[in-house]
Amino acid sequence: MLSWLEDAVFYEIYPQSFYDANGDGIGDIEGIIRKLDYIRNLGFNALWINPCFDSPFKDAGYDVRDYKMVAPRYGSNADLCRLFAEAHKRGVRVLLDLVPGHTSEEHPWFLESRKPAPNEYWDRYIWTDSWIYWGRENIRFVAGESERNGVYIINFFKCQPALNYGFLTVREPWQLPADHPCCAATREALKDIMRFWLEKGCDGFRVDMADSLVKNDDENKSGTQAVWRDIRSMLDAEFPEAALVSEWSSPRQSLEAGFHADFLLDHEGSGYRSLLRDYRMDAENRPAGEDNSFFKKDGNGDIRRFLDQYLPWYEDTKNTGFISLITGNHDTPRISANLSPGELALAYCVLFTLPGVPFLYYGDEIGMRYIPLPSKEGGYTRTGSRTPMQWGGGKNRGFSDAEPERLYLPVDSAPGAPSVEEQEKDPASLLNTVRAVIGLRHAERDLRAGSDFSVVYAEKGKLPFVYRRGSLILAVNPGLEAASAETGLEGKAVYALGKCGLEGGVCRMEGQSFGVWKL
Repeated sequence: MLSWLEDAVFYEIYPQSFYDANGDGIGDIEGIIRKLDYIRNLGFNALWINPCFDSPFKDAGYDVRDYKMVAPRYGSNADLCRLFAEAHKRGVRVLLDLVPGHTSEEHPWFLESRKPAPNEYWDRYIWTDSWIYWGRENIRFVAGESERNGVYIINFFKCQPALNYGFLTVREPWQLPADHPCCAATREALKDIMRFWLEKGCDGFRVDMADSLVKNDDENKSGTQAVWRDIRSMLDAEFPEAALVSEWSSPRQSLEAGFHADFLLDHEGSGYRSLLRDYRMDAENRPAGEDNSFFKKDGNGDIRRFLDQYLPWYEDTKNTGFISLITGNHDTPRISANLSPGELALAYCVLFTLPGVPFLYYGDEIGMRYIPLPSKEGGYTRTGSRTPMQWGGGKNRGFSDAEPERLYLPVDSAPGAPSVEEQEKDPASLLNTVRAVIGLRHAERDLRAGSDFSVVYAEKGKLPFVYRRGSLILAVNPGLEAASAETGLEGKAVYALGKCGLEGGVCRMEGQSFGVWKL
């Protein structure tokens, strides 16, 4: 395990929308630098920055055209190196977003790969051996786009051709095994990109679609796991302090593959989703119908739906790496879409005190709202979660001095839209609750990522939820009615949100409360 992750609390930044320092309407690296003190003052000691590399931006930067060049709209390579240095001065680590499974269709590698004559990059991507292909492998492809006599496999959008890490099971003449020299060359090219940024001060990578590399992979993703174990060996030898965090949402596989941490995502039916987003979405990606999220005060949430999935994963992986719980990210609806500020506060109290390495998405600390908008840069319904950060009540909510029509996305102009400036003045604000809970996490060693965890009380359909981290007992009652649980424990109060107590062997909690006690 990586020791600095034990006390890491991450803040995710979508750079387009965080802070515009040069007045062109788009967030930039200089803007991030200017807000580092704000981030550190909240208690965050690590950043994850969404892709900031050169790109046509057909998928908001997840279509990389040059992995070694910062997109000019954000600044320069020198600016990014200065961000690393300024963050490190404040004790803040920085992860970049690595996209290993595909590139932009405008990447020089792909422009060479699509040529009719074989060349060095011909097998850097996955091409069939004929311009007619009937999809026998049940994988997505694009035809009619090049002079080459073949069609190419895509990893996501049409503009994102899949890099070639090989096939676990070869079934067609054009497929290469994962140990083929051309597939090895792809792995080495990825290592070269990682070395480039690590040598400049980057502290590691969050890896996009980390499980998507080897095709025809088995249920355990053993081919893709082997690729990552090879990469982890390089990191352990050359950059032992570098972190790898995966977008995989299967910690048994990802941590075994060499990742230090893995996100739990809000996939349909997942335990994580049952905590925060257990509702049907309408055409505008807004909550519709019954909401049974655990943190919904008037819903019918059940903590067992989360724990029944989470606990086996935790027990199987607690000695291998960390599970990362997130408030949200650039791909998910903001949880303020269905949870009130009070409900958000309780959710954050739990997310930041469970085991693992937590992540907060920019703006979630003030309860920024989801704004239905037309698609921008391939965002589609995700676009509404990517609006500019709301710093204050002035022009463009303090995000930019540009005229509103020049902004990357419009700001939330509705009356009562939350802002940092407003919430800093209110000791009971969501922002200050986030600050207090993260401060508690840093102050109490028993709340570190790998400290002991066990469930004290979690009955199906009942409240409260009570759990233990080392010498600390924590409990939450997200419901409206008072609730209690026999624990056989007594403790001294350390932190409370709402009215609650732990004495006489009973945990008693008023509705909408959270408490921490030391045994």
